[in-house]
Amino acid sequence: MSPVIIIIGCILIAVIVTVSVILIKNAITPKKVGNIKKLIRDGKIAQAEKLAKSILAKNSRDYLAHYWLGKTYLADKKPEQAYLEFKAVNDNAVFNGEIPEAEFRQEIAPLYIKFGETKSALREYLLLTKLDSQNADNFYTVGKLYEEQGEQNLAMGFYQKAITVNRKHSKAHSALGYLLLKNKQFPEAKEEIDMAIRLSPETYSNYYYLGKLLKENADYSAALKAFEKAERDADFRQKALIERGSCYMMVDQYDNAAIEYQSAIKYGKDPSSQETLYAHYFLAACYEKDHKIEKAIEEWEQIHARNPRFQDVSAKLNDYRDLQNNDSMKEYLTANPGNFLDICKKVASIAYKLESQQEEITPYGCAFSAVENRKDSWMNVRKQVFLVEFYRKGDPVDDAAIRKVGDLMRDENYYKAIIFSSSGFTKAATGYADGRPIILVDKPQLELLLSKVDS
Repeated sequence: MSPVIIIIGCILIAVIVTVSVILIKNAITPKKVGNIKKLIRDGKIAQAEKLAKSILAKNSRDYLAHYWLGKTYLADKKPEQAYLEFKAVNDNAVFNGEIPEAEFRQEIAPLYIKFGETKSALREYLLLTKLDSQNADNFYTVGKLYEEQGEQNLAMGFYQKAITVNRKHSKAHSALGYLLLKNKQFPEAKEEIDMAIRLSPETYSNYYYLGKLLKENADYSAALKAFEKAERDADFRQKALIERGSCYMMVDQYDNAAIEYQSAIKYGKDPSSQETLYAHYFLAACYEKDHKIEKAIEEWEQIHARNPRFQDVSAKLNDYRDLQNNDSMKEYLTANPGNFLDICKKVASIAYKLESQQEEITPYGCAFSAVENRKDSWMNVRKQVFLVEFYRKGDPVDDAAIRKVGDLMRDENYYKAIIFSSSGFTKAATGYADGRPIILVDKPQLELLLSKVDS
Protein backbone atom coordinates (compact mmCIF):
# COMPACT_ATOMS: atom_id res chain seq x y z
CA MET A 1 0.00 0.00 0.00
CA SER A 2 1.27 3.43 -0.91
CA PRO A 3 2.61 5.57 1.99
CA VAL A 4 0.48 8.50 0.73
CA ILE A 5 -2.67 6.44 1.02
CA ILE A 6 -1.66 5.39 4.53
CA ILE A 7 -1.12 9.04 5.58
CA ILE A 8 -4.46 10.14 4.09
CA GLY A 9 -6.17 7.28 5.87
CA CYS A 10 -4.64 8.28 9.22
CA ILE A 11 -5.75 11.86 8.74
CA LEU A 12 -9.32 10.77 7.96
CA ILE A 13 -9.38 8.51 11.01
CA ALA A 14 -8.13 11.41 13.20
CA VAL A 15 -10.80 13.76 11.84
CA ILE A 16 -13.55 11.16 12.37
CA VAL A 17 -12.39 10.56 15.95
CA THR A 18 -12.23 14.31 16.71
CA VAL A 19 -15.69 14.96 15.27
CA SER A 20 -17.04 11.95 17.12
CA VAL A 21 -15.61 13.21 20.43
CA ILE A 22 -17.14 16.67 19.87
CA LEU A 23 -20.50 15.19 18.97
CA ILE A 24 -20.43 12.91 22.02
CA LYS A 25 -19.47 15.84 24.28
CA ASN A 26 -22.23 17.99 22.81
CA ALA A 27 -24.66 15.17 23.33
CA ILE A 28 -23.54 14.60 26.91
CA THR A 29 -23.31 18.31 27.99
CA PRO A 30 -27.04 19.08 27.64
CA LYS A 31 -27.75 15.98 29.68
CA LYS A 32 -25.35 17.19 32.37
CA VAL A 33 -26.90 20.67 32.25
CA GLY A 34 -30.31 19.08 32.54
CA ASN A 35 -29.03 17.32 35.66
CA ILE A 36 -28.06 20.72 37.17
CA LYS A 37 -31.61 21.95 36.68
CA LYS A 38 -33.01 18.81 38.32
CA LEU A 39 -30.59 19.07 41.26
CA ILE A 40 -31.63 22.71 41.83
CA ARG A 41 -35.29 21.71 41.66
CA ASP A 42 -34.65 18.96 44.22
CA GLY A 43 -32.87 21.38 46.55
CA LYS A 44 -29.46 19.74 46.06
CA ILE A 45 -27.68 23.04 45.53
CA ALA A 46 -24.15 21.94 46.48
CA GLN A 47 -24.28 19.04 44.02
CA ALA A 48 -25.67 21.30 41.29
CA GLU A 49 -22.84 23.80 41.87
CA LYS A 50 -20.23 21.05 41.77
CA LEU A 51 -21.59 19.65 38.50
CA ALA A 52 -21.71 23.09 36.84
CA LYS A 53 -18.12 23.80 37.86
CA SER A 54 -16.95 20.41 36.54
CA ILE A 55 -18.45 21.24 33.12
CA LEU A 56 -16.75 24.65 33.11
CA ALA A 57 -13.42 23.12 34.13
CA LYS A 58 -13.46 21.26 30.79
CA ASN A 59 -14.82 24.19 28.77
CA SER A 60 -14.76 27.66 30.32
CA ARG A 61 -16.66 29.07 27.33
CA ASP A 62 -19.73 26.94 27.94
CA TYR A 63 -22.10 29.82 28.70
CA LEU A 64 -25.06 27.53 29.21
CA ALA A 65 -23.11 26.06 32.16
CA HIS A 66 -22.26 29.60 33.34
CA TYR A 67 -25.98 30.36 33.28
CA TRP A 68 -26.89 27.36 35.39
CA LEU A 69 -24.02 27.99 37.79
CA GLY A 70 -25.47 31.49 38.24
CA LYS A 71 -28.86 29.89 38.94
CA THR A 72 -27.30 27.68 41.63
CA TYR A 73 -25.72 30.75 43.27
CA LEU A 74 -29.09 32.50 43.27
CA ALA A 75 -30.69 29.45 44.87
CA ASP A 76 -27.87 29.42 47.45
CA LYS A 77 -28.41 33.15 48.21
CA LYS A 78 -25.03 34.18 46.82
CA PRO A 79 -26.07 37.18 44.66
CA GLU A 80 -22.57 38.55 44.04
CA GLN A 81 -21.33 35.24 42.57
CA ALA A 82 -24.57 34.87 40.58
CA TYR A 83 -24.06 38.39 39.25
CA LEU A 84 -20.56 37.54 37.95
CA GLU A 85 -21.78 34.38 36.19
CA PHE A 86 -24.79 36.13 34.64
CA LYS A 87 -22.61 39.05 33.53
CA ALA A 88 -20.31 36.60 31.71
CA VAL A 89 -23.38 35.13 29.99
CA ASN A 90 -24.74 38.56 29.06
CA ASP A 91 -21.42 39.71 27.62
CA ASN A 92 -20.70 36.57 25.55
CA ALA A 93 -23.66 34.26 25.03
CA VAL A 94 -25.79 34.04 21.91
CA PHE A 95 -29.43 33.68 22.90
CA ASN A 96 -30.46 30.91 20.52
CA GLY A 97 -33.10 29.23 22.69
CA GLU A 98 -30.93 27.23 25.08
CA ILE A 99 -30.94 30.09 27.60
CA PRO A 100 -34.45 31.52 28.11
CA GLU A 101 -33.73 35.20 27.37
CA ALA A 102 -36.72 36.82 29.09
CA GLU A 103 -36.20 34.75 32.24
CA PHE A 104 -32.45 35.47 32.21
CA ARG A 105 -32.94 39.22 31.87
CA GLN A 106 -35.56 39.15 34.62
CA GLU A 107 -32.89 37.65 36.88
CA ILE A 108 -29.89 39.78 35.92
CA ALA A 109 -31.71 43.14 35.91
CA PRO A 110 -32.28 43.35 39.71
CA LEU A 111 -28.68 42.22 40.23
CA TYR A 112 -27.49 45.23 38.22
CA ILE A 113 -29.55 47.44 40.56
CA LYS A 114 -28.18 45.69 43.64
CA PHE A 115 -24.59 46.29 42.58
CA GLY A 116 -25.06 49.89 41.50
CA GLU A 117 -25.11 49.51 37.70
CA THR A 118 -28.32 51.43 37.15
CA LYS A 119 -27.67 52.18 33.47
CA SER A 120 -27.25 48.48 32.74
CA ALA A 121 -30.35 47.73 34.81
CA LEU A 122 -32.34 50.29 32.83
CA ARG A 123 -31.17 48.73 29.56
CA GLU A 124 -32.28 45.28 30.74
CA TYR A 125 -35.72 46.45 31.92
CA LEU A 126 -36.29 48.35 28.67
CA LEU A 127 -35.55 45.08 26.81
CA LEU A 128 -37.98 43.30 29.13
CA THR A 129 -40.77 45.73 28.23
CA LYS A 130 -40.39 44.32 24.69
CA LEU A 131 -39.73 40.66 25.58
CA ASP A 132 -42.46 40.50 28.25
CA SER A 133 -44.78 43.37 27.40
CA GLN A 134 -47.63 42.09 29.54
CA ASN A 135 -45.61 42.34 32.75
CA ALA A 136 -46.52 45.70 34.32
CA ASP A 137 -43.67 45.41 36.83
CA ASN A 138 -41.14 45.93 34.04
CA PHE A 139 -42.70 49.26 33.02
CA TYR A 140 -42.98 50.29 36.68
CA THR A 141 -39.29 49.54 37.34
CA VAL A 142 -38.22 51.51 34.25
CA GLY A 143 -40.25 54.39 35.66
CA LYS A 144 -38.48 54.13 39.05
CA LEU A 145 -35.05 54.10 37.40
CA TYR A 146 -35.89 57.16 35.29
CA GLU A 147 -37.26 58.93 38.38
CA GLU A 148 -33.98 58.27 40.22
CA GLN A 149 -32.14 59.89 37.31
CA GLY A 150 -34.35 62.99 37.54
CA GLU A 151 -36.24 62.19 34.32
CA GLN A 152 -39.70 62.83 35.77
CA ASN A 153 -41.58 63.06 32.48
CA LEU A 154 -40.18 59.74 31.24
CA ALA A 155 -40.90 58.17 34.63
CA MET A 156 -44.52 59.33 34.54
CA GLY A 157 -44.91 57.89 31.05
CA PHE A 158 -43.74 54.45 32.14
CA TYR A 159 -45.89 54.50 35.29
CA GLN A 160 -48.87 55.22 33.04
CA LYS A 161 -47.87 52.32 30.76
CA ALA A 162 -47.66 50.03 33.79
CA ILE A 163 -51.20 51.08 34.74
CA THR A 164 -52.38 50.50 31.16
CA VAL A 165 -51.05 46.93 31.33
CA ASN A 166 -52.43 46.37 34.83
CA ARG A 167 -55.06 48.79 36.16
CA LYS A 168 -54.60 47.31 39.64
CA HIS A 169 -50.87 48.00 39.90
CA SER A 170 -50.98 49.94 43.19
CA LYS A 171 -47.26 50.82 43.20
CA ALA A 172 -47.54 52.49 39.80
CA HIS A 173 -50.59 54.49 40.93
CA SER A 174 -48.71 55.56 44.06
CA ALA A 175 -45.52 56.55 42.21
CA LEU A 176 -47.47 58.45 39.56
CA GLY A 177 -49.48 60.20 42.26
CA TYR A 178 -46.32 61.32 44.04
CA LEU A 179 -44.83 62.83 40.86
CA LEU A 180 -48.10 64.60 40.10
CA LEU A 181 -48.04 65.94 43.66
CA LYS A 182 -44.48 67.24 43.15
CA ASN A 183 -45.69 68.97 39.97
CA LYS A 184 -48.56 70.51 41.95
CA GLN A 185 -51.19 68.74 39.84
CA PHE A 186 -53.25 68.18 42.96
CA PRO A 187 -56.58 66.82 41.61
CA GLU A 188 -54.79 64.26 39.41
CA ALA A 189 -52.40 63.36 42.23
CA LYS A 190 -55.27 62.73 44.65
CA GLU A 191 -57.01 60.49 42.15
CA GLU A 192 -53.90 58.30 41.78
CA ILE A 193 -53.08 58.20 45.51
CA ASP A 194 -56.67 57.38 46.43
CA MET A 195 -56.61 54.55 43.90
CA ALA A 196 -53.34 53.22 45.34
CA ILE A 197 -54.88 53.20 48.82
CA ARG A 198 -58.02 51.44 47.60
CA LEU A 199 -55.93 48.77 45.90
CA SER A 200 -53.52 48.32 48.81
CA PRO A 201 -54.91 49.81 52.05
CA GLU A 202 -52.13 48.27 54.13
CA THR A 203 -49.34 49.92 52.14
CA TYR A 204 -48.94 52.68 54.70
CA SER A 205 -46.42 54.70 52.67
CA ASN A 206 -49.37 55.77 50.48
CA TYR A 207 -50.86 57.60 53.45
CA TYR A 208 -47.67 59.66 53.68
CA TYR A 209 -48.24 60.96 50.13
CA LEU A 210 -51.90 61.55 50.93
CA GLY A 211 -50.86 63.55 53.98
CA LYS A 212 -48.48 65.66 51.88
CA LEU A 213 -51.31 66.37 49.45
CA LEU A 214 -53.75 67.31 52.21
CA LYS A 215 -51.15 69.56 53.83
CA GLU A 216 -50.59 71.35 50.52
CA ASN A 217 -54.32 72.03 50.44
CA ALA A 218 -54.20 73.34 54.05
CA ASP A 219 -56.43 70.50 55.32
CA TYR A 220 -54.21 70.04 58.36
CA SER A 221 -56.64 67.99 60.44
CA ALA A 222 -57.02 65.34 57.73
CA ALA A 223 -53.28 65.49 56.98
CA LEU A 224 -52.48 64.70 60.62
CA LYS A 225 -54.62 61.55 60.44
CA ALA A 226 -52.99 60.44 57.19
CA PHE A 227 -49.49 60.95 58.59
CA GLU A 228 -50.48 59.01 61.71
CA LYS A 229 -51.30 56.02 59.51
CA ALA A 230 -48.06 56.48 57.58
CA GLU A 231 -46.13 56.03 60.85
CA ARG A 232 -46.96 52.30 60.68
CA ASP A 233 -44.38 52.01 57.89
CA ALA A 234 -40.99 51.95 59.64
CA ASP A 235 -39.30 53.52 56.60
CA PHE A 236 -41.69 56.48 56.65
CA ARG A 237 -42.17 56.90 60.41
CA GLN A 238 -39.61 59.64 60.93
CA LYS A 239 -40.72 61.57 57.84
CA ALA A 240 -44.36 61.29 58.90
CA LEU A 241 -43.59 62.61 62.40
CA ILE A 242 -41.73 65.59 60.91
CA GLU A 243 -44.70 66.31 58.64
CA ARG A 244 -47.10 66.09 61.59
CA GLY A 245 -44.94 68.64 63.38
CA SER A 246 -45.11 70.96 60.39
CA CYS A 247 -48.92 70.69 60.35
CA TYR A 248 -49.06 71.81 63.98
CA MET A 249 -46.65 74.66 63.24
CA MET A 250 -48.91 75.85 60.42
CA VAL A 251 -51.67 76.44 62.99
CA ASP A 252 -49.29 77.90 65.63
CA GLN A 253 -49.56 74.88 67.97
CA TYR A 254 -45.87 74.90 68.84
CA ASP A 255 -46.10 72.66 71.90
CA ASN A 256 -47.76 69.89 69.87
CA ALA A 257 -45.28 70.42 67.04
CA ALA A 258 -42.38 70.07 69.48
CA ILE A 259 -43.71 66.69 70.68
CA GLU A 260 -43.76 65.39 67.10
CA TYR A 261 -40.23 66.61 66.37
CA GLN A 262 -38.93 65.09 69.60
CA SER A 263 -40.45 61.76 68.55
CA ALA A 264 -38.90 62.11 65.09
CA ILE A 265 -35.47 62.57 66.67
CA LYS A 266 -36.05 59.54 68.91
CA TYR A 267 -36.97 57.29 65.98
CA GLY A 268 -34.10 58.49 63.78
CA LYS A 269 -31.69 55.67 62.99
CA ASP A 270 -28.84 58.00 62.04
CA PRO A 271 -28.24 61.12 64.18
CA SER A 272 -26.48 62.80 61.23
CA SER A 273 -29.14 62.06 58.60
CA GLN A 274 -30.91 64.95 56.87
CA GLU A 275 -34.25 63.93 58.39
CA THR A 276 -32.88 63.89 61.95
CA LEU A 277 -31.11 67.23 61.49
CA TYR A 278 -34.31 68.77 60.13
CA ALA A 279 -36.21 67.42 63.15
CA HIS A 280 -33.71 69.20 65.43
CA TYR A 281 -33.94 72.33 63.28
CA PHE A 282 -37.73 72.52 63.37
CA LEU A 283 -37.76 71.71 67.08
CA ALA A 284 -35.43 74.69 67.59
CA ALA A 285 -37.87 76.82 65.57
CA CYS A 286 -40.69 75.79 67.93
CA TYR A 287 -38.61 76.78 70.94
CA GLU A 288 -37.63 80.04 69.28
CA LYS A 289 -41.22 80.96 68.53
CA ASP A 290 -42.17 80.12 72.12
CA HIS A 291 -39.20 82.27 73.24
CA LYS A 292 -37.44 79.31 74.85
CA ILE A 293 -34.19 80.53 73.39
CA GLU A 294 -31.82 78.50 75.55
CA LYS A 295 -33.54 75.27 74.43
CA ALA A 296 -33.37 76.43 70.81
CA ILE A 297 -29.64 77.05 71.18
CA GLU A 298 -29.17 73.48 72.48
CA GLU A 299 -30.81 72.13 69.31
CA TRP A 300 -28.76 74.37 67.00
CA GLU A 301 -25.57 73.31 68.77
CA GLN A 302 -26.42 69.63 68.21
CA ILE A 303 -26.95 70.31 64.52
CA HIS A 304 -23.77 72.38 64.27
CA ALA A 305 -21.71 69.58 65.84
CA ARG A 306 -22.81 67.20 63.07
CA ASN A 307 -23.08 69.56 60.10
CA PRO A 308 -21.78 73.13 60.57
CA ARG A 309 -23.16 74.18 57.18
CA PHE A 310 -26.72 73.02 57.77
CA GLN A 311 -29.22 75.72 56.78
CA ASP A 312 -28.64 78.97 58.75
CA VAL A 313 -27.61 77.30 62.02
CA SER A 314 -24.24 79.07 62.22
CA ALA A 315 -25.95 82.43 61.73
CA LYS A 316 -28.54 81.56 64.39
CA LEU A 317 -25.84 80.66 66.92
CA ASN A 318 -23.93 83.82 66.04
CA ASP A 319 -27.04 85.97 66.52
CA TYR A 320 -27.72 84.52 69.96
CA ARG A 321 -24.07 84.12 71.03
CA ASP A 322 -24.08 87.22 73.23
CA LEU A 323 -27.31 86.22 74.93
CA GLN A 324 -25.62 84.78 78.04
CA ASN A 325 -23.75 88.06 78.62
CA ASN A 326 -26.63 90.36 77.79
CA ASP A 327 -29.29 90.03 80.46
CA SER A 328 -31.51 92.79 79.07
CA MET A 329 -31.68 91.23 75.57
CA LYS A 330 -32.15 87.80 77.08
CA GLU A 331 -35.12 89.08 79.07
CA TYR A 332 -36.56 90.74 75.95
CA LEU A 333 -36.36 87.49 73.98
CA THR A 334 -37.55 85.10 76.69
CA ALA A 335 -40.04 87.09 78.78
CA ASN A 336 -43.64 85.92 79.02
CA PRO A 337 -46.17 88.06 77.10
CA GLY A 338 -47.09 90.25 80.07
CA ASN A 339 -43.51 91.09 81.05
CA PHE A 340 -42.53 91.48 77.41
CA LEU A 341 -45.23 94.10 76.87
CA ASP A 342 -44.02 96.04 79.95
CA ILE A 343 -40.44 96.02 78.60
CA CYS A 344 -41.61 97.28 75.20
CA LYS A 345 -43.64 100.12 76.72
CA LYS A 346 -40.61 101.23 78.74
CA VAL A 347 -38.39 101.16 75.63
CA ALA A 348 -40.90 103.27 73.68
CA SER A 349 -41.06 105.75 76.54
CA ILE A 350 -37.26 106.01 76.88
CA ALA A 351 -36.59 106.24 73.14
CA TYR A 352 -39.44 108.45 71.92
CA LYS A 353 -41.33 109.59 75.02
CA LEU A 354 -44.36 107.64 73.89
CA GLU A 355 -47.21 106.49 76.09
CA SER A 356 -49.03 103.36 74.94
CA GLN A 357 -52.77 103.21 74.46
CA GLN A 358 -54.31 100.14 72.79
CA GLU A 359 -51.96 97.15 73.20
CA GLU A 360 -51.85 93.76 71.50
CA ILE A 361 -49.68 90.65 71.78
CA THR A 362 -48.83 89.41 68.28
CA PRO A 363 -47.25 86.19 66.93
CA TYR A 364 -44.05 88.12 66.26
CA GLY A 365 -44.00 90.21 69.47
CA CYS A 366 -46.38 93.04 70.30
CA ALA A 367 -47.96 96.18 68.86
CA PHE A 368 -49.66 99.24 70.30
CA SER A 369 -50.81 102.71 69.43
CA ALA A 370 -49.15 105.50 71.37
CA VAL A 371 -49.03 109.26 71.78
CA GLU A 372 -46.23 111.55 72.85
CA ASN A 373 -46.03 112.16 76.60
CA ARG A 374 -44.56 115.68 76.77
CA LYS A 375 -44.43 118.25 79.56
CA ASP A 376 -46.14 120.81 77.35
CA SER A 377 -49.15 118.53 76.99
CA TRP A 378 -51.26 121.17 78.84
CA MET A 379 -51.59 122.90 75.48
CA ASN A 380 -54.88 122.17 73.82
CA VAL A 381 -53.27 120.51 70.83
CA ARG A 382 -54.55 117.29 69.25
CA LYS A 383 -51.92 114.60 69.84
CA GLN A 384 -50.60 112.62 66.90
CA VAL A 385 -51.02 108.85 67.15
CA PHE A 386 -48.01 106.57 66.51
CA LEU A 387 -48.04 102.90 65.56
CA VAL A 388 -45.38 100.98 67.52
CA GLU A 389 -44.37 97.37 66.80
CA PHE A 390 -41.79 95.16 68.49
CA TYR A 391 -40.40 92.02 66.83
CA ARG A 392 -38.57 89.23 68.63
CA LYS A 393 -38.57 86.52 65.95
CA GLY A 394 -35.40 84.91 64.64
CA ASP A 395 -35.50 86.14 61.04
CA PRO A 396 -34.94 89.73 59.89
CA VAL A 397 -38.17 91.63 59.32
CA ASP A 398 -38.91 91.64 55.59
CA ASP A 399 -40.47 94.23 53.30
CA ALA A 400 -43.86 92.44 53.30
CA ALA A 401 -44.24 93.23 57.02
CA ILE A 402 -43.19 96.86 56.48
CA ARG A 403 -45.58 97.26 53.55
CA LYS A 404 -48.36 95.92 55.77
CA VAL A 405 -47.47 98.62 58.32
CA GLY A 406 -47.60 101.23 55.55
CA ASP A 407 -51.10 100.08 54.55
CA LEU A 408 -52.25 100.12 58.18
CA MET A 409 -50.90 103.65 58.65
CA ARG A 410 -52.86 104.83 55.65
CA ASP A 411 -56.10 103.07 56.70
CA GLU A 412 -55.95 104.12 60.37
CA ASN A 413 -54.40 107.55 59.75
CA TYR A 414 -51.33 107.03 61.96
CA TYR A 415 -48.88 109.91 62.10
CA LYS A 416 -45.77 107.74 62.16
CA ALA A 417 -44.70 104.10 62.69
CA ILE A 418 -41.74 102.93 64.79
CA ILE A 419 -40.65 99.30 64.41
CA PHE A 420 -38.15 97.63 66.74
CA SER A 421 -36.49 94.33 65.80
CA SER A 422 -34.05 92.09 67.70
CA SER A 423 -32.94 90.49 64.42
CA GLY A 424 -32.73 93.50 62.13
CA PHE A 425 -34.39 94.18 58.76
CA THR A 426 -33.87 92.96 55.23
CA LYS A 427 -32.48 95.32 52.57
CA ALA A 428 -35.86 95.42 50.87
CA ALA A 429 -37.54 96.39 54.17
CA THR A 430 -35.04 99.21 54.74
CA GLY A 431 -35.49 100.37 51.17
CA TYR A 432 -39.27 100.50 51.49
CA ALA A 433 -39.15 102.45 54.79
CA ASP A 434 -36.68 105.01 53.41
CA GLY A 435 -38.46 108.27 52.63
CA ARG A 436 -41.64 107.18 54.44
CA PRO A 437 -42.76 108.06 57.99
CA ILE A 438 -41.54 104.66 59.21
CA ILE A 439 -38.63 104.45 61.66
CA LEU A 440 -36.74 101.14 61.85
CA VAL A 441 -34.84 100.39 65.07
CA ASP A 442 -32.37 97.56 64.55
CA LYS A 443 -30.68 95.20 67.03
CA PRO A 444 -27.74 97.41 68.18
CA GLN A 445 -30.07 100.36 68.83
CA LEU A 446 -32.56 98.11 70.62
CA GLU A 447 -29.79 96.61 72.79
CA LEU A 448 -28.75 100.10 73.85
CA LEU A 449 -32.33 101.05 74.74
CA LEU A 450 -32.89 97.81 76.65
CA SER A 451 -29.79 98.47 78.74
CA LYS A 452 -31.45 101.71 79.90
CA VAL A 453 -34.72 100.07 80.94
CA ASP A 454 -33.45 98.90 84.35
CA SER A 455 -30.72 101.51 84.81
